[in-house]
Amino acid sequence: MRVGIVCPYTWDVPGGVQQHIRDLAEALTGLGHHVSVITPADDDADLPPYVVSAGRAVPVPYNGSVARLAFGFLSAARVRRWINEGGFDVLHVHEPAAPSLGVLACWAADGPIVGTFHASYTRSRALSVAAPILQSALEKITGRIAVSEAARTTLVEHLGGDAVLIPNGVATERYAMADPLPGWPGRDRNAAEGGALGFLGRMDEPRKGLQVLLRAFEILGPARPGLRLLLAGPGDADDVLERVSPELRDRVVILGLVSEEDKIRAYHSVDVFVAPNTGGESFGIVLAEAMSAGAPILASDIEAFDRVLAGGRAGVLFPVGDHEALAAAAGELLDDPARRKQLSAEAREAVRAFDWSSVARDVVRVYETVSFGGAGVVESGAEG
Repeated sequence: MRVGIVCPYTWDVPGGVQQHIRDLAEALTGLGHHVSVITPADDDADLPPYVVSAGRAVPVPYNGSVARLAFGFLSAARVRRWINEGGFDVLHVHEPAAPSLGVLACWAADGPIVGTFHASYTRSRALSVAAPILQSALEKITGRIAVSEAARTTLVEHLGGDAVLIPNGVATERYAMADPLPGWPGRDRNAAEGGALGFLGRMDEPRKGLQVLLRAFEILGPARPGLRLLLAGPGDADDVLERVSPELRDRVVILGLVSEEDKIRAYHSVDVFVAPNTGGESFGIVLAEAMSAGAPILASDIEAFDRVLAGGRAGVLFPVGDHEALAAAAGELLDDPARRKQLSAEAREAVRAFDWSSVARDVVRVYETVSFGGAGVVESGAEG
């Protein structure tokens, strides 16, 4: 099949949706399909050969964060041209309710369209206001996918309709083996050596929960002289360090934005990977990656994380936002190598359900369903 995938967020800023689309495109290609992706991106950005730029993105507040989206005459023209030249059998739009390329693609295209809904939130004034405008685009979607039950609930409550549940995928083998980062001995050490906690996410985004982890580190650090904290992700390092007591700052290592290779090595460098997110997560791709690496996981008990971690079997859960509970649970794990080893094995087993080898085939079945009942090749329509 010829598949056109629409990414709503700028390609050069890491995020779960972008990673999902990248891995899906590669998995589909591996299954023998022809894939093209259109995304917001600078025209001089270093993009994979299957990715097309729709023009520069602009920052827009969306779902408790600031997303970099593209929406305007230039982007609309590029989307329309991409569809005309692509000859796609199916168009796959991600986050079609976001004010970005997905809406433009739905307006421009005729033929089978699949929409994947990633976001989860309890209420959205902006979405409620925009719903009538979006409706003309959303009603053209012939197949709907939700990556989690939370995302499906958001779709049903805010936009109407239903969706088939297909989880985010993860390339488990990619994360399975890696050397620790230089200066980090990895997980083969005992509690007397202090250990290390890890975090990956936007450091300046409150819902990622770094502030909860930093407060827990203030409890753990003084009693554990060798304990270190490894942070990776975009954000202001100086701002983070200002929130740490002076006597603990030299034990906080901030990598900033990392390459895919170093991200994988970071997962293999820490004794406990911490996901202290406070909400707004519909799946938790970071958890799936860390699980694939065999990292013992400590995560907040939001619904999405509870599901990915099999109700706590594949990782330890603590109450959302409770830094004292986080500190207590982390201390117990640092002192119990056998428990960490058990969690590592459980995580590797549980994450197999999310491997792209099976997830991509489920997505293809949706493509085949809508194509069989659809209008054939996706062409530029009169709308937009």
